[in-house]
Amino acid sequence: MPNPSLSSARLADDIWRELNRLTQLLDLSPPHETAQILGRVLDYDAGVLGRVTELVAAASRYAQNHAQGGNLPPETWLALARAANELDNINDDLNTHTGTFKHLSTTASPVARPSGSAMVVRRRR
Repeated sequence: MPNPSLSSARLADDIWRELNRLTQLLDLSPPHETAQILGRVLDYDAGVLGRVTELVAAASRYAQNHAQGGNLPPETWLALARAANELDNINDDLNTHTGTFKHLSTTASPVARPSGSAMVVRRRR
């Protein structure tokens, strides 16, 4: 049960601060710790990115209710719905690599670099 004395705005500020700390740790950590952080952050079911996706989806539902009631422009709802869908797609794309990060966090040997002939595929919007 949430602590009623902890306001939602304060909670959002605390999360923001902790994410900043995590980003700094990511930048300064040795490779195996960085891989461990990424494995946890990107975990589809229990990671930070999945929870942020759920938060944006909840914001979209909120905006939908208020847009249908005339209190918010429909574009706000549509933008949040689009963001939630994009984040979900990103989660799906990254989910296939989470195991690699988790494996790297337990091994000391570096991963072989891809050869120069490897192709990078980018999606166009």
